[in-house]
Amino acid sequence: QVQLVESGGGLVQAGDSLRLSCAASGSSYSTYSLGWYRQVPEESREFLAAISWNNDNEIYAEAVKGRFTIAADESQRTVYLQMDSLKPEDTAVYYCAAKSGRRWWGFPPVDAWGQGTPVTVSS
Repeated sequence: QVQLVESGGGLVQAGDSLRLSCAASGSSYSTYSLGWYRQVPEESREFLAAISWNNDNEIYAEAVKGRFTIAADESQRTVYLQMDSLKPEDTAVYYCAAKSGRRWWGFPPVDAWGQGTPVTVSS
């Protein structure tokens, strides 16, 4: 099993940068791949990016490609989401997610979620 805890959210202005962290724990954490989602009220959870622990097989949603960067540090058991050029429409609760397997595939369901960290971008 794996447990996930997000941190790093906050209130920023448009154009600012923010780095989110997802700390993974549990005896089987290394058998999962990691991804980031976000959700606004009354809408479905939106996929953003995913990566393997060895930093291979990066995947990005078109909405954030070129502005957000995902990275994994297995020595720290942490996955990061670097967010640059933030826009008001990036305001949401951001969630870390884990899927079984060392490579992230879009079709299988998420096996574990973090509790979420809120990000607010003001204009």
